[in-house]
Amino acid sequence: METSGSFKIDFREVTNEDMTRTLNLDDSFFSSLDEQEIKHGNLTATLRVKKKAAGFLLEIRANGTVEILCDRCLEPMTQPICAQESIEVRLGESYDDDGERIILPEYEPVLDVAWNIYETIALAIPISHFHPEGSCQEDFSQYLVTDDEPARQDSEGGEPTSNDESPWSVLRNLTFGDA
Repeated sequence: METSGSFKIDFREVTNEDMTRTLNLDDSFFSSLDEQEIKHGNLTATLRVKKKAAGFLLEIRANGTVEILCDRCLEPMTQPICAQESIEVRLGESYDDDGERIILPEYEPVLDVAWNIYETIALAIPISHFHPEGSCQEDFSQYLVTDDEPARQDSEGGEPTSNDESPWSVLRNLTFGDA
């Protein structure tokens, strides 16, 4: 992962006053991380470091949009993002990161926060993400079944299909022989 110096925070520079840095995140940021879920975006990230009695508090806020794939039609869609994360940072003997707290070595208290910013953004993406109703690619939309329309015949002309995925839907097709 190759990132610029603007994503590195040297905690030796943090005094009793809060340190704030604003970063513009665009496609080059996402391509530098070489991740699959987000390749395009336009966000503003604000980093704020507060000195505490026993270390530091790093606050990450990101606002903007990212481009991800629609779960329904697999075409790109724009997803608004409003995310925030707080991470406790302490100085110690060696590096350690348990997800909630980062310990940096005292001899080199510099942290590259690019990955932390990416994780904050990625975790703000909803589990299910779809285009607004009726906005999916037209070629694909013909295969979608909504709750208010009847189920279509499958391609072989067999049983109607529906989007009922309840555990009980399988029982509707069961027939019992002479019992």
